[in-house]
Amino acid sequence: MYRPPHFEETRVERLHALVRDHPLGTLITQDRSGALQADPIPFLLDAADGAHGTLRGHVARANPLWRETREDVDALVVFQGAQSYVSPGWYPSKAEHGKAVPTWNYVVVQARGRLRAIDDREWLRAFVTRLTERHEARQARPWQVADAPADYIETMLGSIVGIEIELGSLIGKCKASQNRSAADRLGVVEGLTALARRDGDAQAAAMAAAVAAEIARRERG
Repeated sequence: MYRPPHFEETRVERLHALVRDHPLGTLITQDRSGALQADPIPFLLDAADGAHGTLRGHVARANPLWRETREDVDALVVFQGAQSYVSPGWYPSKAEHGKAVPTWNYVVVQARGRLRAIDDREWLRAFVTRLTERHEARQARPWQVADAPADYIETMLGSIVGIEIELGSLIGKCKASQNRSAADRLGVVEGLTALARRDGDAQAAAMAAAVAAEIARRERG
């Protein structure tokens, strides 16, 4: 991933936070024939397990990924954070000299490591329990694995296989108008905020917050 210095995100805590906040990663693997496969998979990150953390998830047993992924090359997982179109009309500098073009702001994390398949029912039971607890926590009446009939859960566990990726690298990019002037950055925040209010655009609101955070970070030095 191309990462100019002003867009590069190196703070590990921020990279881990984005993975936790946007857990649906795109897992890109290569099979033994050289073909690439991309699968959207919800991951759990164990940040303290390994130098850069470890990702864990599961795939359908019918998915050939767990049997055919090459073990001698890294798998790649891409986590997409906030993203939004940026209009040059939001830049005060456009009114001054007209030298402005559209762009796209985004936040993304890329994680790499060797994929290991785990065909172990008790591992899977513990994992799906953790995954469920993580995502049911915000529900008024959280669903639990034990709420389903035991024989049904056993059947479901038999239809999936676990995957684990101990990360060898974790890199990030936060393109949030850092290359623009202070006035232009404020203009982007105002433009995105107006868009979010008018259209209920959650991505615009998230990116407005990301740009505002970069402004505050620069002001703190």
